[in-house]
Amino acid sequence: MLFWILVAALTAALAVILLYPLLRGAKAADNIRAGETAVYRDQLRELDRDLDGGLITPEEADYARAEIGRRLIAVSADEPAETPKPARHHRFTEAFVLLLLPVLGLCLYLTTGRPDLPSQPLEARLENPGNDVAVLITKAERHLAEKPDDGKGWDVLAPIYFRTMRVNDAQVAYRNAIRLLGPSPVRLDGLAETLMAVSDGVVTEEARKVLEQSLTLEPDNPRARFYIALGMEQAGRPDEARQAFEALAKQSPADAPWLPLVNQHIAMNGGAPAGTNPAAPGANPAAPGANPAAPGNPTQQDVAAAETMNAGDRQQMIRGMVESLDAKLSEDPNNFEGWMRLVRSYAVLNDKDRAAGALKRGLAAFPPPGEQGRQLLALARELGIATEGATQ
Repeated sequence: MLFWILVAALTAALAVILLYPLLRGAKAADNIRAGETAVYRDQLRELDRDLDGGLITPEEADYARAEIGRRLIAVSADEPAETPKPARHHRFTEAFVLLLLPVLGLCLYLTTGRPDLPSQPLEARLENPGNDVAVLITKAERHLAEKPDDGKGWDVLAPIYFRTMRVNDAQVAYRNAIRLLGPSPVRLDGLAETLMAVSDGVVTEEARKVLEQSLTLEPDNPRARFYIALGMEQAGRPDEARQAFEALAKQSPADAPWLPLVNQHIAMNGGAPAGTNPAAPGANPAAPGANPAAPGNPTQQDVAAAETMNAGDRQQMIRGMVESLDAKLSEDPNNFEGWMRLVRSYAVLNDKDRAAGALKRGLAAFPPPGEQGRQLLALARELGIATEGATQ
């Protein structure tokens, strides 16, 4: 009830504001003429004071008085010539403001709003944020303001900051998580991507050092190796960049979702992309490749578009390709190679929860007693994915 009272009060106030200029418009001209007359009479009185004070000569006073009088007569002469006009009413406009505008506003609110939703103050929303990312961030920030040494809180908040493009906040959060929990490949890669996002996709010297530290912890980290190779390319060292990209392509599985992008960089730096036709000149028949027509792999247009992206957008594109493969497998789960690729891709993206979920769904389509189910379980153990409960 209080909400509707406030709505009615605001509607009435808005109507008064809109109608006031229409209702007082008829008096504007009269007010202008009365103001001009008052100004000229004040000038005559000021002229008499100047003459009495000896500031002007009688001749100058007579000349000025004649000029002011002429203007005063001209203004006064206009008044009787005009018959008073009745106040003009803009009836259509007034009716629109008083009736149609509130009705239109009410219909719009009933269509797009939620009048049945109970009021929920900020404190209540913080206790039950649901899927509201902004409220979740606010809740986490309040918690960290009270407990700034909670490393897990910074670890959770840092990637959320990055996904919402709050890169400066993400950089602070990653540094706090590393300081409190210690370095890990996931945290170091996240910090490096944040540093690159701040520098518009350029692999800076600081980002390179962070990536090298990540490689000391996980030498086969494809994300860190890709960005280090990209830094060589940006620094104008195409031969070193090509060798680094080729080494990454050889390390990567044939169905890795990032392999087409790696191949693109190999070609840009004068090399032969992995998986090209062995009969083609300069092709490397021993290099692993990926079938470009395989479900979930990017199109040539996707690869070309990735070249114009910064580091954050490129990472989002890779995640988008993996999620696209996930959606296709949800529609058609009878694709064993697709499940193998999806589990491996989520593991490489360090999203172990989704990797475990993909494993469970893949085992539902290919049960463990079968050969394909056993291969899925073997892959999970190789990638360090928990298999407990996946077979239930």
